[in-house]
Amino acid sequence: MTDTRAPGRARSTRRRREPADLLRAGLVALAVISVGATAFELASERHWNGVEQLVPWAALVVLLGAIGAVLVPSRIGLTTSRVLAAVVLAASVYGVVDHTVANHDAGELDGRYSAVWDDLPVAQQWWFAVTRTVGPAPTLAPGVLGQAALLVLLAGVGRAPGRRVAGAPDQ
Repeated sequence: MTDTRAPGRARSTRRRREPADLLRAGLVALAVISVGATAFELASERHWNGVEQLVPWAALVVLLGAIGAVLVPSRIGLTTSRVLAAVVLAASVYGVVDHTVANHDAGELDGRYSAVWDDLPVAQQWWFAVTRTVGPAPTLAPGVLGQAALLVLLAGVGRAPGRRVAGAPDQ
């Protein structure tokens, strides 16, 4: 077979990355960015007063472990990443619910709604709590942890446990 390339042009020994590998790398990069942004937000809010406020910090550490594990080209790495990401997802759901309940409990103390809080429909009270119309707790912040955990879970989709990841070092 003849080489149809221009003379003097060497054949590249670098392997072409598959689109799925590029997508996986992008998902992992977004998860890392989410971890950094969440850590910055927690630090700027001084979110470390008491055990309950340390939960998202612990979730960030677990999420970093999940990110590291999803990059390991082995069955145990993939399984570990899935378990750790699921733990963070559960912590995220807990955080959203906890913040929503705290906001709902603060609704009757809100200056705008205190006189009418009990007369508002229950659905509207909870909507105000979820959207932070009442209460001080941001419901979106713990949701970002869940988003990052989902990104890690998605990064492992389509990769059979034990299958070598293109571009990863050999074991």
